[in-house]
Amino acid sequence: MASVTLENVSRMYGAITAVDNVNLKIKSGEFVTLLGPSGCGKTTTLRMVAGLEKNTGGRIAIGDNVVSDSEKGYFVPSERRRLGMVFQSYAIWPHMTVFDNVAYPLRIRRRPDTEVRDRVMNALRLVEMEQYAERPSPALSGGQQQRVAIARALVFEPEVLLLDEPLSNLDARLRTQMGDDFRALQQRLKITALYVTHDQAEAMALSDRVVVMHGGKILQVGAPEEIYRRPENRQVAAFFGTPNLLNATVKDCRPNGGQYYKLSVEGQGWSGDCHAATEMPKGADVTVMVRPENLHVRDAGQVNGDLSWSGEVSQAIFRGSHRSIMVKTPAQTLHVEASSLSHVDIGRPVTVAAPVEAAWAVRN
Repeated sequence: MASVTLENVSRMYGAITAVDNVNLKIKSGEFVTLLGPSGCGKTTTLRMVAGLEKNTGGRIAIGDNVVSDSEKGYFVPSERRRLGMVFQSYAIWPHMTVFDNVAYPLRIRRRPDTEVRDRVMNALRLVEMEQYAERPSPALSGGQQQRVAIARALVFEPEVLLLDEPLSNLDARLRTQMGDDFRALQQRLKITALYVTHDQAEAMALSDRVVVMHGGKILQVGAPEEIYRRPENRQVAAFFGTPNLLNATVKDCRPNGGQYYKLSVEGQGWSGDCHAATEMPKGADVTVMVRPENLHVRDAGQVNGDLSWSGEVSQAIFRGSHRSIMVKTPAQTLHVEASSLSHVDIGRPVTVAAPVEAAWAVRN
């Protein structure tokens, strides 16, 4: 397995910058996901690593080998990079059997028949498709086609596996199952994986680290829980789920005895404490993020938390696993995710509370 390094990598299409000065180091055996909205540059970045696009700036290395250096005009074609790739469409050839689809990368490399047989069956065994080796490709389900595509990408033992939204064509239930199965396989093989998706839940469930991109730039890199709970800016915070983002002003800032700072802040009709990654001056405008699952609805006037807001229930929607409750306050409407067993009446005066640990502040 090999690491992947991108140094000041850019991609221009005429005057348009699709990828802008990206720096990223993926460790050997690590699962890293490029996450962002459509057009943010994540697929272009993946295609440059694959050698399907040439970077117009910067350098890309796989392990100790530089595969593209725009300044020196050096470029290693895709077929010489020892990469496996799984596309969104799977690209399963309908005129071939499962065996022949998986064998294709070996046959174009003119590998001996005995080696082809052994490697294909081993790859199919890894994805639990060994018994379907002679089945015609059109007879496969969507999930089975995805497994065949992964087997084909693994059959020649690549150093790095690249995946471009491989689960997006599956229904929600199968997508979760296939994602869990693939993550288990990646951990078992210890293969380096670079994955592209716009699905936040998928990125958090699969990845060792997530790279959040927007407008061709990297906004933040970190472990899924770190990015979810401690975003570096309002844009990253807003991209994950449906957080409550409240405008406030810093009244006091002090070290918290660790790597974070504790702030006293004041918003419209509320005040309290929260945490931040950096020291912020008194009077600074900030955004305070509180996730819906960390808010609690109490009877009016009953404060049971470090932060609280008074308001009125404006909406309550049963969603199966939880109940979405909207509480209108003087500042804004707060979104609360409560137990599906909870019940609140529309129009009821309430207090919404949250512990200080659940509130995170970023500069505006």
